Amino acid sequence: MITQHAVSALGALAQEHRLAVFRMLVKAGQKGMPAGEIAAELGVPSSSLSFHLAHLNRAGLVTHRRESRSLIYTADFDAMNGLLAYLVEDCCQGSPEICTPMAETVSRAACCPPAPKKKARA
Repeated sequence: MITQHAVSALGALAQEHRLAVFRMLVKAGQKGMPAGEIAAELGVPSSSLSFHLAHLNRAGLVTHRRESRSLIYTADFDAMNGLLAYLVEDCCQGSPEICTPMAETVSRAACCPPAPKKKARA
């Protein structure tokens, strides 16, 4: 990740509603959430939510897909992991014991387990 992308992503997250939306989408995982459900859970008007989702999308932190009449938003986990890696890549030069607890926490929290593979029928 280049510095310009990191600044854009951090700037997008530096607002209460956008941070709440992003955390909600991270929690939802690959399934994502419809925009209406996000608005209802956060108690944010749809017009405001659209603005925040567009900001997160421009920063590369969320993606969306259309399902019927709904837009389903999903956190971009590659972008999130890239941002986290960028933030800690030079951590603890010469003193890795300082970063070890944080790195373990980040690796556990940042990675969503892969979707289960469907078993082939015999």
